[in-house]
Amino acid sequence: PHSVHGFRTGRFDFGINTTFIIYRIGTTLIDAGPTNQWSTIKRVLKPLNIDTLLITHHHEDHSGNANRISKLKKLTPYAPELGQAKLAKGYPTPLIQKLIWGSPLKVETQTLPDQLIINQDSASETEVIAIPTPGHAKDLTCLFLPEQKYLFSGDMYISKSLKYLRIDENLTQLIQSLRKLIALDFEILFCPHRGIVEEGKKALQEKLENLLTLCRKSQELMKQGLNEGEIINQLLDPEDGLAKLSKF
Repeated sequence: PHSVHGFRTGRFDFGINTTFIIYRIGTTLIDAGPTNQWSTIKRVLKPLNIDTLLITHHHEDHSGNANRISKLKKLTPYAPELGQAKLAKGYPTPLIQKLIWGSPLKVETQTLPDQLIINQDSASETEVIAIPTPGHAKDLTCLFLPEQKYLFSGDMYISKSLKYLRIDENLTQLIQSLRKLIALDFEILFCPHRGIVEEGKKALQEKLENLLTLCRKSQELMKQGLNEGEIINQLLDPEDGLAKLSKF
């Protein structure tokens, strides 16, 4: 079977949230990486035989170079249906994200099907099952490889303890999506920020438990009469410079 290769790139190295790993299995790429790192990404990809690009969701660190890769490798990227319009028309990117990742380029995509066979021209063709996991983004879709017991998790993991949520994230959906992934028969998780997590299911279970604990504690403090700011300070510490810079 094909082994998984990956390379990490990023303008800043302020921890996992400012760097990005593009994964490759055979002739297939998982996500396109940020636009401001194209010179490095192009140098790595140019000699490789790539015929498929799978995008997990529209966010600029994942989709930024899809247009360039499509031209370089003469392919049409696959993307979740819910993200295709944004990828084609473009969308505004907050200043802090532009600084870290750059601005995404518009790209025409084809709809990511529920099931897909990749690496068909090799001796090791591979089944990929698309798992819709909204919460972090409406179109976020994880990629499950049942034969290998691999899960390419998009932004569903990142860390077992979240310090930040984007303003457009849906916590209820995030919890439901974590439960959906934990029910799958997989072992190794490939996170484009954290890296390879060998006990992937355990990691997702810990993240789910931490989120549920946070919910329970915040509800208890709310019943005691604390307001939102007081609850944040007690459970997560006061919001820091990055929170303020991103306008929360």
